[in-house]
Amino acid sequence: MRPLALLALALALSVPAPVLAQPGQPHFSARATLPATARAALAPVLADPRRAGDSPRDVWRHPEAVLGFCHIEPGMSVVDYMPGGGWWTRILVPYLGENGRYIALNPDVHSADDRMKQFFGNFAVTFPPRIAEWTGAPPTRSAAYNTDGLPAALDGTIDRVMIMRQVHNIHRFGMLYHEMAAVRRLLKPDGLLCIEEHRAHANAPAAYTDGNKGYIRQADMIALMQAHGFDLAASSEINANRKDTADYPDGVWTLPPTYRLGDKDRARYAAIGEADRMTLLFRKRM
Repeated sequence: MRPLALLALALALSVPAPVLAQPGQPHFSARATLPATARAALAPVLADPRRAGDSPRDVWRHPEAVLGFCHIEPGMSVVDYMPGGGWWTRILVPYLGENGRYIALNPDVHSADDRMKQFFGNFAVTFPPRIAEWTGAPPTRSAAYNTDGLPAALDGTIDRVMIMRQVHNIHRFGMLYHEMAAVRRLLKPDGLLCIEEHRAHANAPAAYTDGNKGYIRQADMIALMQAHGFDLAASSEINANRKDTADYPDGVWTLPPTYRLGDKDRARYAAIGEADRMTLLFRKRM
């Protein structure tokens, strides 16, 4: 083959293939805005005094844009996977409204070590009181489970699942297969999985992308989800941060808000801001 032909072939192969809808399913655009009615419902939620400690991070986490991209609107049933300190809880519960349902979900820690059992376990008992304290919403609008305690009645009833900066954890702790199988069971046939994750360089070595540094390559994330029964529907640069070099010996926790190194080079890391993150939308493969 002639050199020019080889070059043309290489360029063609380097262009990402378009994301195609499966028969009978819509193609989801990488939108970053909500419909007007949803924006109106979200505005007082973001301004609520209960979020006084959360709102400084809005500039990095882009809640309105993320909800728009994930196609999450009031009245839906949404799973918030590993909600941690409740940053998204305090948005989702009031935003989903009286006709929606918020479900917090933590991993199955049945075979985990004692530290993880203490941190993640007994979630159905410990988390609902925090939801009530944070939001004041009636307990009937929310619930919490570990994946080993999910009622079968929830299977196939969830509109959206959000996994925000947590895939690296279930990957490094060997939980990925079990947890993603649970997510697939929960989602409706047309349900969507929205993932936000710290993004490693495309050529980052395996030793830096196994989850223990908090970073995953975007190509690896897509491949992992495909292997677990999800097809990529859309991707967004909503949460991109090109200042993040993603090469810190202490991993993503070097950056704000964790500042693992304490005051060492703190101004430098503050100037970088929160990590560069991929934001991906997947549909459940039938």
